[in-house]
Amino acid sequence: MDRTDQHERLKQKIDARDLVVGVVGVGYVGLPLCTEMGRAGYHVVGFEVNAAKVDALNRGVSYIGDVSDTDLRALVGEGRLEATTDFSRLAECDAISICVPTPLNKTKDPDVSYVVKAAESISEHLHPGTIVVLESTTYPGTTRDLVLPRLERSGYRVGVDFFLAFSPERVDPGQTIYTIRNTPKVMGGVTPACTDIATRLYRAFIEQVVPVSSTEVAETVKLLENTFRAVNIGLVNETAIICRKLGMDVWEVIDAAATKPFGFMPFYPGPGLGGHCLPIDPLYLSWLLKSLNYNARFIELASDINGKMPYVVVDIVGDALNEQSKAFKGSSVLILGVAYKRDIGDIRESPALDIIAVLQEKHCSVSYHDPYVPEITVGNRVLTSEPIDGDRLEAYDCVVITTDHRCFDYQDIVDRSRLVVDTRNATRAVARGTEKVRKL
Repeated sequence: MDRTDQHERLKQKIDARDLVVGVVGVGYVGLPLCTEMGRAGYHVVGFEVNAAKVDALNRGVSYIGDVSDTDLRALVGEGRLEATTDFSRLAECDAISICVPTPLNKTKDPDVSYVVKAAESISEHLHPGTIVVLESTTYPGTTRDLVLPRLERSGYRVGVDFFLAFSPERVDPGQTIYTIRNTPKVMGGVTPACTDIATRLYRAFIEQVVPVSSTEVAETVKLLENTFRAVNIGLVNETAIICRKLGMDVWEVIDAAATKPFGFMPFYPGPGLGGHCLPIDPLYLSWLLKSLNYNARFIELASDINGKMPYVVVDIVGDALNEQSKAFKGSSVLILGVAYKRDIGDIRESPALDIIAVLQEKHCSVSYHDPYVPEITVGNRVLTSEPIDGDRLEAYDCVVITTDHRCFDYQDIVDRSRLVVDTRNATRAVARGTEKVRKL
């Protein structure tokens, strides 16, 4: 079969929904992707090393807040979605999306071992007419330099026998307005044919797919998006530090500046950056540029400022306790919310964990409450979420709001607490007890 025939055959299979689609890594990115592909009419197989996740998915039980049990059960019941730990079944797939983690190691270098392992598994079972799309965030060049050579070990030719592209994930946990389906998706292939066929596949379940000229461009798009946010958050976090030193309310400053209808976009300070993207993705670009003898100063500075915000919060707690003639040692502190953002249970890179660790180092008695997170591990200690009903809040010397979940009654929290440190401006509508509140 020549190239044109292979290309045309895939187009026909995509349009007829006559494809088996595999998703390697069924977590925060992979599971929502599976459900959208299933809704579009494809048969989807999720590949996962975690047997508990596989069992849950096959029973129609979701472990991701953005995917409901109802949706899963419907797709599983219709035979459109299944999961497995058997990676040999990759041979059944006509298209494969890679959604594995890409963390940083202890030296803040990219750990692409999960991507490499996924590519090697796919290579062992690659067959002519396979579409492979990497979605895991990484540095520019990963798709071409790491994934492509492993797939070519099969003896097949890219853009002729198989098709390889990169499409950065744009999943925002807890987001209800912009989902996978209505969030534009960037797609860059190794060859024009790769871009064309991968774009056609994704347009079956995503409203707008934006093709770009190469995998490197697509990889850099993702890093620019999150670097933009990280740098601006770093700027506003430093502004919060400045305003505190000058005796001003940074939230008032930002709100007033935001009235300008042009040339300003409001960002808001907080206790630090959390989640998989913002604390990590910009450092992929910084790491790559060091190999080119260039220092990405904006990225490094923003990372430094954002990384120090948990210590700024602890300093505010110390000053607030000192006003009450209390020291860190022996004081009881309740952390209110440990998820990295509101209304979700995701604690990846959450600054609340760092705040807890630093307070423990200062010999505070630290507890937490988060209705979305029943248990956490900080250092060698396992903590469980403490109730805050009745008069329990009054028992703490200080309550620190680190995650502004909408389910919290902030007026009630302020009323029943002795002292509150608010890192999210969650108490802005509080009418009584503002003398108890110290803000970032």
